[in-house]
Amino acid sequence: MLSRTAASLYWMGRYMERAEFTARLIEATLRLDALSARPAGKAAWESALQVVDADCAFAGTERAADPQAVSGYLTLAADNPNSIRSCLDAARNNAKSVRTALTRDVWEAINRAWLGLRGLATTGGYEETLALTAMIRAEARGFEGGLQRMLRNEAYHFVGLGAAIERADNTARLIDVKYHLLLPEGEKVGGVIDRDQWTTILQTVSANTAYRWLYRDGLKPWLVADMLILRSELPRSLAGATETVVGHLAEIAKRLARQGEADRLVRRRQTTLSRTSIDAVFGQGLHEYLEAFLIENAELDRAIGAQFRFA
Repeated sequence: MLSRTAASLYWMGRYMERAEFTARLIEATLRLDALSARPAGKAAWESALQVVDADCAFAGTERAADPQAVSGYLTLAADNPNSIRSCLDAARNNAKSVRTALTRDVWEAINRAWLGLRGLATTGGYEETLALTAMIRAEARGFEGGLQRMLRNEAYHFVGLGAAIERADNTARLIDVKYHLLLPEGEKVGGVIDRDQWTTILQTVSANTAYRWLYRDGLKPWLVADMLILRSELPRSLAGATETVVGHLAEIAKRLARQGEADRLVRRRQTTLSRTSIDAVFGQGLHEYLEAFLIENAELDRAIGAQFRFA
């Protein structure tokens, strides 16, 4: 496989995962903002921007952090490189360059999602925005379903590798923002707003049911953190995403006979996660732990690029 083909597949996986995550984030924030506990509203939209590292860029637009402005910026803004529209543009361009490596189902899911945003100037009101995010999520599921029916070759594994790297990054940012930035000043930990926001976090990663299956206790922030960091049964957890990266790199190594720094880094991470407890994470400092994870994830991304000569 050519290096540029591998790079296009990898980044297609990353951009599609990013688009779906952003759609989930917008939907969950809309629902949180619609709750009766109104003090959470503005903080919830500001935190959504912080999760995707768009708070500074949005501030430059000098617009208020209200639902329509933020959802529009995260969904349609051409000047936001991480908006859903920008991600779908990038995913589609990468897919076009490797069209022969993809099945019809995979290509059509990406193209339908892209077409669904073409020509839109605004996300509309509450119901229209929910419908738009539902469409994006549906096409993302179609994309994932198409991948599952692909031949398990290098193309499949490079797409999955990119998606797993992106998934780990998104989950780490989501947890970090919640713990340090989301609860409005003056509101108590464990109160109604805090509980609603943690429910929103679980909705964002589709883990409400998983939480009830894994834990007998009611909603506890430290148990949510435990699940999203250390429980490999959850595909969107840091441990689950790490196992997925390990698996894809191992399969690529079998086919291309190429291993290197990326394999070493991710196996070290897998070992560390398997030996870590949530008490140890909090003992180190959750923010510090997640910040270190994000730095390591960026290092792993660069190692993958170097190992397979993406540049």
